[in-house]
Amino acid sequence: CSESMRVMLVNGSNPCAGRVEVHQNGQWGTVCDWGWDIADAAVVCRELGCGTAVTATFNAHFGAGSGSVSMAFVNCSGSETALKHCSSQNVIAWYCNHSEDAGVVCSDYTNLRLVNGSNSCSGRVERQYFSKWGTACDACWDMRAASVLCRQLNCGTAVSVVGSDWFGEGSGEIWADVFDCDGNETELSECSISSWSRAECSHRRDVGVICSGSIRLVGSGGDCAGRLEVFNSGSWGTVCDDSWDIKDAHVVCRQLQCGVALSNQQVPAWFGPGSGPIWLDEVECEGNETSLWSCSSPGWGKHDCNHKEDVGVVCSGKYPAFFIKIKMNINI
Repeated sequence: CSESMRVMLVNGSNPCAGRVEVHQNGQWGTVCDWGWDIADAAVVCRELGCGTAVTATFNAHFGAGSGSVSMAFVNCSGSETALKHCSSQNVIAWYCNHSEDAGVVCSDYTNLRLVNGSNSCSGRVERQYFSKWGTACDACWDMRAASVLCRQLNCGTAVSVVGSDWFGEGSGEIWADVFDCDGNETELSECSISSWSRAECSHRRDVGVICSGSIRLVGSGGDCAGRLEVFNSGSWGTVCDDSWDIKDAHVVCRQLQCGVALSNQQVPAWFGPGSGPIWLDEVECEGNETSLWSCSSPGWGKHDCNHKEDVGVVCSGKYPAFFIKIKMNINI
């Protein structure tokens, strides 16, 4: 209704961050940051469907507004469903100016995905706010934030952060949030956020992430030894041992954060034959690549192999204890 107070966030990098503006008595106005705190911010985030509050900002962090300063000394408990249910001293707002406009950074987004990669664990980073999908700007995006993203998507750990030349330029919105993660968070919403972009962003700066979850070693009882399997087009498949050598194995171990390869003298299908597609053959790595996807090959599904030729890898880190015995007695 016309007399109901409405709230929006403006001048942020996405719909869930920005300067707080309220609509009442037929006009939009800002909120003075006197007394503004995280409990007040939490109510705004809840009212807008933006999850929890990450930061309550002060001193016109999202730029100075215009028009009237409508509210001051907002005092929410934090449990209210809307800002209109909180007490305030709006008469004092006359003493505020727009250099003291309050703002909010909320945690939530509707969805996350990696697109245009070979599988769901590699690709251009895209986030959804309400119905709008947008890309992420590479400004200050680092391996710690990428590791949190990979963990949140159940894709293991981050292998590398790459630019738009890897997974192409996106379209539509560009969300310029700068995530300040420690790297041990379970999802991006737990990281503090600076919504003020530190660089001009365009789709030429769309960031991409490669996670380790698109590759695995199976059949040994541990994560760092086993039959090599890669994920593509919704299915796990194997790699043929044609042309496979120690340099290729080193890249796999590096990608999985499992140290270095112990040996390239693998018996064909040492860890048992796989099933399903054989995704790669004639893989050729230099040995210094950060992931298998940087190595050359004829392409996905192009091979002349059977599962008796499935390649296996034994890495130096975290492999099962029984492999120590094997290594002492035979040259794997």
